[in-house]
Amino acid sequence: MSWLVTVLTIFPEMLPGPLACSLAGKALDTGLWCLETVDIRNFARDKHRSVDDAPFGGGPGMVMRPDVLDAALGGSGGVGPTLLMSPRGCRLDQERVRLLAGGPGVRLICGRFEGVDERVLAARAIEELSLGDFVLSGGEPAAIALIDACVRLLPGVVGRAEALAEESFAEDLLEYPQYTRPQLWQGHAVPEVLVSGDHRRIREWRRAEAEHLTRDRRPDLWERYCVAQQCRRARDREVER
Repeated sequence: MSWLVTVLTIFPEMLPGPLACSLAGKALDTGLWCLETVDIRNFARDKHRSVDDAPFGGGPGMVMRPDVLDAALGGSGGVGPTLLMSPRGCRLDQERVRLLAGGPGVRLICGRFEGVDERVLAARAIEELSLGDFVLSGGEPAAIALIDACVRLLPGVVGRAEALAEESFAEDLLEYPQYTRPQLWQGHAVPEVLVSGDHRRIREWRRAEAEHLTRDRRPDLWERYCVAQQCRRARDREVER
């Protein structure tokens, strides 16, 4: 079966957006994944199709109503976990992307306004997921980013599967620097090792550069990588005994 994404939003016209292009678009056309959009407004109960109301306790902005969102969730299909794209959530990382891509699919709620009534989140045990410590106008761009990250991991989407193993975060490391023609550009030459033809040296250079970049730019990743390396060495020693 195809990997299925169900997106609940008040702006269904925003999808598939950029997901209709490039690798994700080709995979969508060939049925490697499927996209369903659910217009939350279709489940509103008044003639104005209202999905929000003023927050109890006062304050600026509006809040998405629990009755309308709950009706949208109950009246739509979908498979896999139900996630609300929200800056309050746990931060998305590559490991979570792999887990989602390895499942049957995902249901994504795109919040708007000041947020979603807490009661529907608790009643349906909806997990909140964040792209980072910043705020968007709505959850749709975040949902598109999450979908793209997952789709490219689906079998058959990326032509050379081994390329995925060398990308940033594949082993808790940032990706090494990349170079292409011309070999000399504005007085800057490509590192000699990359044109040496010595594949062992190239692998070693790339690993060293990835480690250097990660240590300098993402000390949090570097610490995790070092712990993983220590655990791997400990396991290897146990096997040797």
